[in-house]
Amino acid sequence: MSASFLRLAPLTRFMPAIIALLAAAMFLTAVPAARAAEPVKISRDDTALDLTRTTDIYVNQGEAFQVSTAAGSDGIRRRIEVRASSPGHQGDWAVFALSNVSEEQLERVIVAPHFRLANSKMFWPDLGSQRIISITPSEGFALDRIPSPDADVFRITLNPGSTITFVAELATPSLPQIYLWQPDAYKDTVNSFTLYRGIVLGIAGLLAVFLTILFVVKGTSMLPAAAALAWAVLAYICVDFGFLDKLITVTSGDQRIWRAAAEVALASSLVIFLFTYLNLNRWHVHLGYATLAWVVGLVLLGGVAIYDPSVASGIARLSFALTGTVGILLIIYLGFSRYDRAILLVPTWALILVWLFGGWLTVTGRLDNDIIQPALGGGLVLIVLLIGFTVMQHAFAGGAYQQGLFSDLERQSLALTGSGDTVWDWDVARDRVVTTPDISTRLGLDSGAMHGPVRNWVPRLHPDDRDRFRATLDVLLEHRRGRLNHEFRIRAEDGHFHWLQIRARPVLGSNGEIIRCVGTIIDVTEQKNSVERLLQDAMHDNLTGLPNRQVFLDRLQSVLTLAPGGDTVRPTVMAIDIDRYKQVNDSLGIAAGDNILIALTRRLRRLLKPQDTLARLAGDQFGLILVSERDPAKVADFADAVSKAIMVPINFANREIILTASIGLSSWVDQQESATGMLADAELAMYRAKRAGGNRVEPFRPAFRAAGADKLQIETDLRRAIERKELFLAYQPIIRLKDGEIAGFEALMRWDHPKRGSIPPSEFIPIAEMSDLIGPLGLFAIDRAASDLMVWQQQTGDLPVFVSVNLSSAQLLNADLYNDVRALLQKTQVNPGQLKLELTESLMMENPEQARLVLGKLKETGLSLALDDFGTGYSSLAYLTQFPFDTIKLDKALVRNATEKRAVLLRSVIAMARALEMTVVAEGVETDEDAAELAKMGCHFGQSYLFGPPAPADAVLRLLKERFPLTKRA
Repeated sequence: MSASFLRLAPLTRFMPAIIALLAAAMFLTAVPAARAAEPVKISRDDTALDLTRTTDIYVNQGEAFQVSTAAGSDGIRRRIEVRASSPGHQGDWAVFALSNVSEEQLERVIVAPHFRLANSKMFWPDLGSQRIISITPSEGFALDRIPSPDADVFRITLNPGSTITFVAELATPSLPQIYLWQPDAYKDTVNSFTLYRGIVLGIAGLLAVFLTILFVVKGTSMLPAAAALAWAVLAYICVDFGFLDKLITVTSGDQRIWRAAAEVALASSLVIFLFTYLNLNRWHVHLGYATLAWVVGLVLLGGVAIYDPSVASGIARLSFALTGTVGILLIIYLGFSRYDRAILLVPTWALILVWLFGGWLTVTGRLDNDIIQPALGGGLVLIVLLIGFTVMQHAFAGGAYQQGLFSDLERQSLALTGSGDTVWDWDVARDRVVTTPDISTRLGLDSGAMHGPVRNWVPRLHPDDRDRFRATLDVLLEHRRGRLNHEFRIRAEDGHFHWLQIRARPVLGSNGEIIRCVGTIIDVTEQKNSVERLLQDAMHDNLTGLPNRQVFLDRLQSVLTLAPGGDTVRPTVMAIDIDRYKQVNDSLGIAAGDNILIALTRRLRRLLKPQDTLARLAGDQFGLILVSERDPAKVADFADAVSKAIMVPINFANREIILTASIGLSSWVDQQESATGMLADAELAMYRAKRAGGNRVEPFRPAFRAAGADKLQIETDLRRAIERKELFLAYQPIIRLKDGEIAGFEALMRWDHPKRGSIPPSEFIPIAEMSDLIGPLGLFAIDRAASDLMVWQQQTGDLPVFVSVNLSSAQLLNADLYNDVRALLQKTQVNPGQLKLELTESLMMENPEQARLVLGKLKETGLSLALDDFGTGYSSLAYLTQFPFDTIKLDKALVRNATEKRAVLLRSVIAMARALEMTVVAEGVETDEDAAELAKMGCHFGQSYLFGPPAPADAVLRLLKERFPLTKRA
């Protein structure tokens, strides 16, 4: 309505209009108003315009929004009101105006991208969403939406000379970018980007597949890490280029989750690749822990992406930047250390840093164009391509090239990590000691307790080592040269002392003074304890703690050197043997026998004075050097006291055990007497007391030596018999119980003396063990058994049989046994698996550590090991796990036991052995019924006279030819 018309009309005619204007004014006071938008002029030649800066954003304006339109051709500004499409709209609006200054109608499209990397921010980034719900023009109807998966697109038509204001209902208060495109130009642009994206996507997919195949073919650790990075880049590009929408249905909210998850995967895979490619775990174990914590944190961040994608994406972008920074620092450090892998990674990491810089410029808005986002996607693919070329050099370089990848620094790091040593670093200038890894935790102290001045170590050192520790460091500082190689004891938190060894060298400054001392510190407590145990075992009996036979003879010889000087020293030697000890040991078990010997040792020690010596000479034989008494009557009284002390009852397992002793005495009477001769005289007297019934004290008389001459003669004849090969082996069959077939033989020693006839092993074996003949005798048995086995196989072919040979304690404690057995195996060329060595548990009790070491070496040669006489003692169960036995032989006392508990006991023992995958041999099987019953219980083999007596080698050969005819050679 014009102003001239208002002046001519009467006032009464305009009362309704006035009232309407007042109502409108009241309405304007209730509804928020927006200022008028300035129009953007559009000509026919404008193909694309950025409307972002000319678009006004209004936040929280409510469901009804009023705005002043841009001035039209008539110069009048009008007000329009737009209501939200849904009641729950948060009231966010965008307003812009367009003016067609051309003389023709223009068709355009308004485009608002869902996601733009540019200006998306580093922290809490905008990961995209639907931007515009609808657009309402000041003239005409609401604009039509054109379907598009990655942008909000609306079509508009502008008449010539028209100016239209557009009000957009926003889905979010953020509108990063809004464009005005000529439709055909927009379509061409989209198509051109589609082609580019397809090419980049195809290259990324091929790289991911290629690196995966390369990993399957070669299998080195860096290839799966590179393949994981390639797949992460492919996933990121799929989301960023909108390819994910082609595969699955993705809403705008889901797209934010997928984008955040892709960025988290990209960040974590880059960390894994850097760690794996540079082998950071070789440099320091803490690098592995730090990387693991980093990766685990990023994996957990993937779960955060479901609930808050912006937080997850921001942390992932920060992690990516930190990885690039840490990576370049590591590459520079390792490159100067001549680490080839770090040098080869320089071009790739330089490109990563350039990409990170471009990404930072983009997300902060310093680079803001439509090309930068797809360019960064292509840059990721180029990075993966360079990584692929780098890892291929390692994959196909060969062993020699890979061996050259270890620099001097890495070799040193690998050596320290592999040895488990701790680095000891003393900064002399600042007087600060640092250990890596921290040795405080090994001592049970708080972390870092041993770090600091070196004087902090002194209070924890053993009192005997403190002065030596100070003096060693002072000498090093004073001379300013040399090496530090020092062992000392340090107290742990639990009160125990640990032996530590420091090996270090000083580092001199420009003035010639020591500024640092760097080396390693290791815990050698176990080695020290082992040496002490070996020394203790070499000089003492490990059961009773008494001196052994050699120490006893050394002490006796020392006493005898003092005896000729006067009457003050006149020693008496007692040889004490426990009567019926073997019967007690067999009936109650070895554990009971051990306890009895310990109890007797304590009783005898109470009778001694400090100058006297008690030793354990053999299993149940003790030796005593009596120096405190010289009068023959008092010596006899002392011997009676020893006998009575042994006769005191011993309680064991609710049983009262009474033992007696046979005691032989030998007093010093001859200035030419030797320790060995004096002990031999006492032992002769002891044997005479034993033959007289035991439980008596027998002084030595020269007539006893005639009886000892027999043993000496047997020893002489035995030595000649070994040289003349008068000894031979007899073989007793070992039968497989399930089918009665021969499975093996036990080799038994036989001696056919030319004058005395057959001498049983029970007579000459103890003599051989007491002399130096047991070694050659045992090697003879193993050699002959292996030779006979080879002859049998040459005559009959390969036989499924084995041969068992008994070992003595002297052989087991001989350090050369392993080498001798290996030499015999090489000479005879026998299969080691067909030879079995049998040992009794009493042999191993003499020196368990030495026995375990020797048996372990013998087992490595392929020989089988059998525990003989199993079931006669309680300690056998422990030996089954401590020693490498594969066979147990049940003692005949257990097999022949006719009590009702026999079946239960045998079944338990056999079941236990089978569970341990051990073979069971039963000795002393008396009847076929017993053999069948043992077979039902699961016993593998049987051995006794029921299956055949011991036979010579030629008889065994004939037997084998009959029992195994199919193995005979043509």
